[in-house]
Amino acid sequence: MTVTTSTESGGASASLRERKKQATRRQLRWVALALFAERGFSNVTVEEIAEAADVSPRTFFNYFPSKEAVLPGADPERMLELRQRILTEAGSTALEVLRAAMIGQAREAAAELADLSGDPGEWLGRMKAARADVHLRAAQAAHMAAIERSVAEALAQRLAADVDHDPYPALLAAVAAAVFRSCLASWAGSGGIVPLEQLVSLAFGAIAEGLPETTPLRRVIVDAARKEDL
Repeated sequence: MTVTTSTESGGASASLRERKKQATRRQLRWVALALFAERGFSNVTVEEIAEAADVSPRTFFNYFPSKEAVLPGADPERMLELRQRILTEAGSTALEVLRAAMIGQAREAAAELADLSGDPGEWLGRMKAARADVHLRAAQAAHMAAIERSVAEALAQRLAADVDHDPYPALLAAVAAAVFRSCLASWAGSGGIVPLEQLVSLAFGAIAEGLPETTPLRRVIVDAARKEDL
């Protein structure tokens, strides 16, 4: 006879609740992306997303503060996590700190997208279709600008700099955004053959080396594909 203690039972229940919450979050995201791709971002309401996911609008807002936040990577919590990483990450230079923080973000984003859809290409296809909507592009641009500003402010704090007078923190933040965007597109477009965090790491390595044309970043996906074909 196996006896389950109240602590064990409570832990199991908590774990089950968390898994159910994660499943609901994934379902809301996947349904929303499908609707955005089919109808256009501006033509889909929160109520319609909730109905398609078989939950109430109130439940939707328990998971996301807005329709825009449904998009992967758009959660306000993710922005706060990145800022905290930059402020607490160990590293001797701002670029090293940013590289480590962005690798962590890449690892989490890849895991999130793997839960959302096992095929990165399918996710990318839905995102591309959804982004055809001008209102969605505007919302995404505003979100990315907010992330860059938050990253720049965190870097300025580490550097004891004034973000409004020293352009270096904002430049690094813009570089980080470009790295993540380009690596995410290559990762999804190649079917995730190379881990996203590896691509981000190589991209920052290329930047640190002055962006040489012979950077390993340009070959890593091709080399991985050749190995799979052998």
